[in-house]
Amino acid sequence: MAFFKKKIQQEEPEVAKDPKIETKKALLDALNSKLNGTVYDDCIIMPKGFTVDINIAKQVYVDSEDLHMLSVVFLVKHDEFDEPLIEPVDAQGRKIEDAVQMAVDMFYGAVWHPLDQSMTKKNPVHISVDYLRQHYDFDMYCQSVVRIGMADKTASRLIDTIKADIPKYLGSKKYYWLRIYLAKYQDKQVVEVRINGSICTELSKRFQLYVDSWNAESAFLSEKQYAIFVQHEDDQCPFEKEIVIDAGHKVIDMMQKIENHDQYLEMAKTIDAEIAAKLSEKISDSKLTETIARGLSAETRIFISEILAKLTLGYTEGDSLFLLDDEQSVEFKKTQMRSYFYLQQVVIEFLSTRPEQENVSRIVTNSVAFREMRKVFDQAKEQGKEIQPGDLFVPGTSFKIALDGYKVW
Repeated sequence: MAFFKKKIQQEEPEVAKDPKIETKKALLDALNSKLNGTVYDDCIIMPKGFTVDINIAKQVYVDSEDLHMLSVVFLVKHDEFDEPLIEPVDAQGRKIEDAVQMAVDMFYGAVWHPLDQSMTKKNPVHISVDYLRQHYDFDMYCQSVVRIGMADKTASRLIDTIKADIPKYLGSKKYYWLRIYLAKYQDKQVVEVRINGSICTELSKRFQLYVDSWNAESAFLSEKQYAIFVQHEDDQCPFEKEIVIDAGHKVIDMMQKIENHDQYLEMAKTIDAEIAAKLSEKISDSKLTETIARGLSAETRIFISEILAKLTLGYTEGDSLFLLDDEQSVEFKKTQMRSYFYLQQVVIEFLSTRPEQENVSRIVTNSVAFREMRKVFDQAKEQGKEIQPGDLFVPGTSFKIALDGYKVW
């Protein structure tokens, strides 16, 4: 007599595979067939320290149109990049393989061509940069315009439209990249120029009339062009990005609790000391360490307030910074100051936590732009006018750092 019955093995239900996993593999394989690198740990490793990663933001099949649609983000990293080069691409095809190939071709044509030129130093164009008594020499590498739906138009180099203005946007970093992206479909359009991922309002405006002239009533039209800039000398910046990021977080935390000027001065001393302690690990000259630390601390305190004001009040701001030096205003661009966009990243992270309005206000009230805007609102009110922040355009941010030896990095 059997005391035990044979256990009936139950089949486990199949777990549906994520189609993005297979699509990412296809993207990596298709791209690497062009790059001839090494696929490792879901990214492509290239000679000379470059890596290419791929993220799929969206993958859908539109049944009514029998169309596969992909939104892909390519990330190129390098030890000498101050931030990763991020290239979003939208592609489509009757088969998923067609959409994959389109995405790869668009990235390769727009981004990798000029990067490859920079590695081989092929056909460089010299760019000379002078600002704030500093001089830098760059080589520019630029490839053809990647175009969609523009077959009937004469090909042109978008970069030529703004080439004369480019030196005003380059600073001390080893690498810069410029991305021009123009697109239009019916009444919707994108007119965008970015340098190292940051939108340059004034450069973007240079293309507005050109895009307005496009007839995109029945088809999507776009043009895109990249340029890579490589500085001749090694990056000499004495501080790392993480020092600024850490100081930015500390300033935001402390500013929310400040109630008087004495507390503000105490905060300044604390930030000065913390930055100096970190810099002293690499810089042996104590006087130089103190000067750099105090300048960087001042930038952090000033721009945390100004950037938060810009993002929360909603006014439009230009690309410039105005350094008040001996009662004179010296103009340069935000992209030429490293700390500015590091701190903007910190402010955006702070806002993503949905802070209380009272805490935001404590920081914003330290902003010069906020105080000036309040004057404009008060004057308009006295005249019986109503002005919205979105109606105002501010050319840039004015600031003063009264410190001997202060240098913008």
